[in-house]
Amino acid sequence: MAKLFFGMNQSLDGYVDHQEFAPGPSLFRHFIDQVRGLAGSIYGRRIYEVMRYWDEDHPEWGPEERDFAVAWRNQPKWVVSRSLKSVGPNATLVEDDLEAVVRRLKAECVGEIAVAGPELAQSLTDLGLVDEYRLYLHPVVLGHGKPFFAGPRPRLRLVACDQIEDVIRLAYVPA
Repeated sequence: MAKLFFGMNQSLDGYVDHQEFAPGPSLFRHFIDQVRGLAGSIYGRRIYEVMRYWDEDHPEWGPEERDFAVAWRNQPKWVVSRSLKSVGPNATLVEDDLEAVVRRLKAECVGEIAVAGPELAQSLTDLGLVDEYRLYLHPVVLGHGKPFFAGPRPRLRLVACDQIEDVIRLAYVPA
């Protein structure tokens, strides 16, 4: 049975914005290794469109970016959207019955499945399907933006805490 986790980089004041801060080399290596080990990822439409950047090679990329792109391209992806009509390679469009699809994935897959997108994570939390939350706290205060948590969560219990560069990774499970 697979475990579903929601994890993203966020500012100290709780916002996610991929354009405001980026992972350093050690954290980026952490993400490469994480993506390599995933059973797959479930994306909301907006974050999937951002991540499509990794579908094509760019000449300015170094070895780490190429490693991440290969890992990202190789993993199965499920994209939750009612507006998209098609998705890229190694991706499946999920238009209806999100709960049934995710319950089936959790039952059939082995390992971890990442959830990407705060609103999608909120929907899956409301259905009781998110097993863990991973917050990567960057020493940045944005003052505005999209919050990591799109709504209330059940009471959480800290299960892990570590530092990667100047970023603190916190892992919580429902209490």
